Amino acid sequence: MELRHLRYFVAVAETQHFTRAAELLGMSQPPLSQQIQRLEYEIGTPLLKRLTRGVELTDAGRAFLPDAIAIVQLANMALEKARGVARGMSGQMSLGFASSVAFGALVFDLIRAFKTRYPAMELITREENMALLMQDLGEGLLDAAFIRLPCESSKAFNLKVIATEEMKVALPASHPLSDLQKVSLAQLADESLIIFPREVAPSLYELIVSTCLRAGFAVLRQ
Repeated sequence: MELRHLRYFVAVAETQHFTRAAELLGMSQPPLSQQIQRLEYEIGTPLLKRLTRGVELTDAGRAFLPDAIAIVQLANMALEKARGVARGMSGQMSLGFASSVAFGALVFDLIRAFKTRYPAMELITREENMALLMQDLGEGLLDAAFIRLPCESSKAFNLKVIATEEMKVALPASHPLSDLQKVSLAQLADESLIIFPREVAPSLYELIVSTCLRAGFAVLRQ
């Protein structure tokens, strides 16, 4: 049994059509049909019912499909792992996170996709404030980092924006403004605001402070 036969069978089973499967595989239909017949001959039983329009799995085909998919996926992973080693995509990668960035769903999705594509790579993660992340990147202690902009010292590195977020304000449930969908900065002028220390993210801190000043009130600096 050849791996390509399993790939062909999975494609036909998932599309339920020889023509569409052939297009997906980049081949013509007659050779695909012949290869499926060879697979069925080797197994000793039909895997597909040929219908007027399309195909459907036989009982044997339904039993065979999950294992065929698993084998194809395992082969793909092994191939990608070998290619990754050849490209140097094996070993360890140090990845930093600014505070709260690690809780974003997009970050988890990116890491999951990276691990799927490069299973041989071990990720070592750490959470630090922005200043320490920039320092560690500059000293080569980190290979990459997820940060929040603005960050003045980040201009020394290659940056890629992966998402934008709105600024949020957290209020007690009993607060008069808590029922509003949006709150302007002017409405917060008489409130005691809690903000992170400046050393955690200096540029972001200054942005918040200056924005509040433009709205007509000052934030108590820490």
